[in-house]
This record gives sequence, structure tokens and C-alpha cells, in this order.
Amino acid sequence: MSNQEGATEEPQGLNGMDLIIDGWFHERGELWKGQAMSLQVSKVLTHHRSLYQDILVFESTNHGNVLVLDGVIQVTERDEFSYQEMIAHLPLFSHANPEKVLVIGGGDGGVLREVAKHECVKEITICEIDQGVIDVSKQYLPGLAKGYDDERVTVFVGDGAKFMEEHKGEFDVIITDSSDPIGPASVLFETPFYNAMHASLREGGIVCTQGECLWLHVDIIRPLINSISTKYTTVEYAYTTIPTYPSGQIGFIVATKGGDSCKLPVRKPSKEVRKGLKYYSTELHSAAFVLPAFAKRAIFGEEDEED
Repeated sequence: MSNQEGATEEPQGLNGMDLIIDGWFHERGELWKGQAMSLQVSKVLTHHRSLYQDILVFESTNHGNVLVLDGVIQVTERDEFSYQEMIAHLPLFSHANPEKVLVIGGGDGGVLREVAKHECVKEITICEIDQGVIDVSKQYLPGLAKGYDDERVTVFVGDGAKFMEEHKGEFDVIITDSSDPIGPASVLFETPFYNAMHASLREGGIVCTQGECLWLHVDIIRPLINSISTKYTTVEYAYTTIPTYPSGQIGFIVATKGGDSCKLPVRKPSKEVRKGLKYYSTELHSAAFVLPAFAKRAIFGEEDEED
């Protein structure tokens, strides 16, 4: 995940080094008040400020290397696969023949790695605004950054919204791997950005975006889903478990342009691909859309209850 809007004159977000106390990194944030995630630090690998955000990478004692942007954990090598696989494969296996894929954000390369597992995909374009995220990922997160090695990948360092304005009706699947809706990334959780994605999709296309946490953020999720439901043909919500994200869970907003529900995959991974998957499966694809009763009511309303 990464921020996708322009730099401001004043530094935004937290200084990652300030969150390392007595050898432990403590993630605290506005969106998860009253709770924190702590990881023990073996050593700091790099810390600096890019044009857009504070970047920290440290080696942890039990979770491998960890990427932190503006004080928020983006990736740990131990559990990143549960997020990368689901945000990529939910939309891709819901599309019969995805040939052109756009990734917005995702500078660590993990989503690219997963998209590249689909042989039917002919072109993969990534729009990452912060070259600094790409650079540290290639140096310290090679297991994710190997996604850049695929010959189908084209890298555009710049603003994803502006890119989509110039590429309308081009993509079968758009995946937005964004950070949380605070500061620069807040625009990615607003209706105009979803309208821009809709315009950049081909008919029958699918978008899948980072959809925050159903334990913490239904006040963000429900208004957004309500607002984009007038534009998209279907709008659904799925989730994955990931220990190092707030409350151990993160969701995905999955929406179609002239397509059907994405709750059932229309393609299945080959035997070779299945061997390389650690989290996604055909069974889990459908299960990911089954929400706890409280979340189903909070996000979709009482009228969405089963008959």
C-alpha cells in the first residue's frame, strides 16, 4: 500500500523512528484509537523522508522485514501474502478474460507479483506516485518487488487519477492498493476517484480496492459503498485476515461495470499456480464475501438480511 497524491509543503504523518521505543515498533493511528500493534525490532534498515511520506524499513525478530509509511505498517514479509493474493485474485478470477490490468499504488510490487500469475493478462500497468517506495522495496523486500521483473509490467511514476483521465475505457481490472484514508490518500476513498476508475474500465470490467477494516471503519465503508452504487452495476465487500493490520483484518470493495456478482469465481487457478498460493483458493474466494451479521447490517443495511 502507498499514498497516491501530491506532496505538501509540510511533512505529513508520523516519523517512524519516533514509534520505536525500547526496541519495539508501536503502530498507533487516528483510525484505530485505543489500540496499537507492536513488533520487536532487530535493526533499522533505512529511514528517510521521500517527497511524499516518511519511509521506514526495519528487520523484525519474527516477521521479517517490515515497511512502514508515515508510521503505519504496510507490509511484513511474514503475512503479506494474505493481502496481496486476495486483492489481486478476487477481481482477476471473477473476470473471464482479463487482458489489461491497472494497479494504482502497490509500489512494493506484491500485487504485481500476483497479477503476473495470470497467463491471460497481456499488459500490467502500475501507477505509483512515490519512487521512494519502489526503491526501498526492491532493496529490502525482494520477495514482493520481483513483481517488477515480469516483462508485461509497465511502470508509471505519477498520480493514478491523472493517469486514468488519459486512459479511459482501457482496462479490464483496476486494483487500488492504497494506504489509509488520512491525509494524501483520503482522496482514494471518495466518490470522484471511483468515478475515474469506472471511466477507465472497459465494459464488463472490475475494480478492487483496499476497503479498510469492518471492525473499525464501517462509518467510512458504508457511505462510500452507498455513493458508488449508483455508478457501478454491482458493489460488494469481501475481506481477508492478516495479523499485522489493525484488528487482524482488512476488507476489499469489489465493483463491476456492466458485470455480474464477483462472489463466485468464473476461472480457477491452474495446478501450477495453486502450488504457489499461500492464502487464496476457489473456496476461500466465495467465503471472503460472507460477512458477520453485524458487518452485513452496518455496511449494507437491514434490508440486505437473508430471506
